[in-house]
Amino acid sequence: MTTGTQERFKFERADSDMCGVTLQNSQTGSVIAQVMDAKPNVQAEYLPSMIRIDGRKRFEFNYDEIAEALGEDEFDASDLEEVISTHYGRMVRTDDSTIMVAHPEDAAEELGFDLKPVK
Repeated sequence: MTTGTQERFKFERADSDMCGVTLQNSQTGSVIAQVMDAKPNVQAEYLPSMIRIDGRKRFEFNYDEIAEALGEDEFDASDLEEVISTHYGRMVRTDDSTIMVAHPEDAAEELGFDLKPVK
């Protein structure tokens, strides 16, 4: 008999198609989580000392959306880094956003590499 916790953390070789971050459970982290939780295929989980943001395949932290929700004039990658403690999946930085992807192929366009095989 397995408990819910054992089932949740069981080992599987299958690809999860998931990516995400862990944020500080602070005022800024909470606002970012609210913005992200409203996006499709993204879920925020509030825990006592942290907030998990998990998404399927790909999601984006849009700095303008976050700045507006915070009531700030600007928000950038350094502001996001202050509240992120860890991440899984691939992280791509642009001038306007941080993009999280589950697979490197999903970020080919942003990273500027071609997925066509070389002969």
